[in-house]
Amino acid sequence: MTGTDDVLLVHGGTPLEGEIRVRGAKNLVPKAMVAALLGSGPSRLRNVPDIRDVRVVRGLLQLHGVTVRPGEEPGELVLDPTHVESANVADIDAHAGSSRIPILFCGPLLHRLGHAFIPGLGGCDIGGRPIDFHFDVLRQFGATIEKRADGQYLEAPQRLRGTKIRLPYPSVGSTEQVLLTAVLAEGVTELTNAAVEPEIEDLICVLQKMGAIISVDTDRTIRITGVDKLGGYTHRALPDRLEAASWASAALATEGDIYVRGAQQRSMMTFLNTYRKVGGAFEIDDEGIRFWHPGGQLKSIALETDVHPGFQTDWQQPLVVALTQATGLSIVHETVYESRLGFTSALNQMGAHIQLYRECLGGSDCRFGQRNFLHSAVVSGPTKLQGADLVIPDLRGGFSYLIAALAAQGTSRVHGIDLINRGYENFMEKLEKLGAKVELPGGAIV
Repeated sequence: MTGTDDVLLVHGGTPLEGEIRVRGAKNLVPKAMVAALLGSGPSRLRNVPDIRDVRVVRGLLQLHGVTVRPGEEPGELVLDPTHVESANVADIDAHAGSSRIPILFCGPLLHRLGHAFIPGLGGCDIGGRPIDFHFDVLRQFGATIEKRADGQYLEAPQRLRGTKIRLPYPSVGSTEQVLLTAVLAEGVTELTNAAVEPEIEDLICVLQKMGAIISVDTDRTIRITGVDKLGGYTHRALPDRLEAASWASAALATEGDIYVRGAQQRSMMTFLNTYRKVGGAFEIDDEGIRFWHPGGQLKSIALETDVHPGFQTDWQQPLVVALTQATGLSIVHETVYESRLGFTSALNQMGAHIQLYRECLGGSDCRFGQRNFLHSAVVSGPTKLQGADLVIPDLRGGFSYLIAALAAQGTSRVHGIDLINRGYENFMEKLEKLGAKVELPGGAIV
C-alpha cells in the first residue's frame, strides 16, 4: 500500500465541467527527446508536457552529456548533444527503474559512442512487452550484446548496417527501435508489419527534419536509407490523443461537459465514431474538441481494440467506465495487451457488472484466443457505482479508477495516484478546474 502522500480522496457524484488543455503526446515526446541524441547540433522540441516520463528521459540524456534547458516559450526544451559521453551504470539504473524508454537509447548511443548499457526495465504491468525482440533487432543491425548481472551491455564493433526486419506484430516500441537505429546505419533498412500510429508518423517527421530518408508505404512497410550524419530539429509535438480521450470518457461517465483544448480530430477519428455510437456528443473547432453527455440513456456497443487505425488500447479502459452506465450488454475484445482487462475487478467492487472471458468475443479471433488469457469483457448496465478503496494498477487503469470514483456515489480512497503523473500533466490541477471534489488526506482540498 502507498503512503498518504500518494492517496487521493474522491467525493463522487459531481459532473465534470469546464476546460482543460492537453499538450504533446506522452507516446511521442520522450522518443523525440531520444532522437536528439542522433544529431550533430542542438534540437528544439515544443509542446512538451511536464510528466514523469519526460523527466526520466531528461535525466538520462543529461547523464550522457546532453545539455537540456528550457526554451523561449512554455513547454519548450532545447537539447544539445554536442558532448555525448558514457554514463555511470549506477546512475542509469537509478534514473531508469520506472521506465521502459531506456531501451530506445541503444541505437543512438551505439552510433554516437560505440556502446550502450541498459538496466532492468519498468513500465505498466498490462501484459507482455518482450524486450528480447529489441535486442534481436539490434543484433540484426550488427550490435553485440552481453548480459551482465546489472543489465545488458551492447557494443557496435563497426558501423551498424541496414537490414530486413519483419515484426511478428506491429509493435510501437519495436518500430521506434528500428527507426532510431536505422537512420544512421549503413545501407537500406526495410521494416515490414510496422506500427503506423500518429506518434510514429510524428517521430518520422522529427527524423526527416534531422536529415533522415524514410518512406512509409500503405502496407505497413517502412524503408529507411541510412545517412552519414544528422543535424538538429525544431518540432512541435502532436497533442496527446490518449489523454484527450480519457477526459472525453470522464465527461461521459460523470454526465459532464469538458472542452479539451489541443485535442485534434484527425488522430481521434476512430474514437470519435465510437463515442458517438455510445451516445456521447462532441463539437470540434480549430482549438480543440468539446465532449459532453447530452442526456438520456447511453447505448451499449461491441468494441474491439486494435493497432492504429483501429480503436486504441489506451482508449479502452476509460471508456469501459462509461460503458457501465450504458443500457444493455457491451462487449469489449482486447487484442493488444492480454492483461489489460484486469482492472475491471475493482469496478465490480464498486457495483459494476463486468464478466471476463478467455474467448474472443464480439469480433475476429486474435492472438490471445487460444492462450488462456481473460481478454474479453461483457459489461452489463447501467449500474450505480459506489465509492470504494482503490489501488491503481497501471497508467490508463489508474485514470479509469479516477473516473469511476468521480462517477460513483460516496467517497473513494484512490491509492497510487503518482502513477497517473507518468502520462497526465498536472491532472490534479485539471480536476480542480473541472469542479471535481477531491482532497488529499488531512483535509487539503486540491
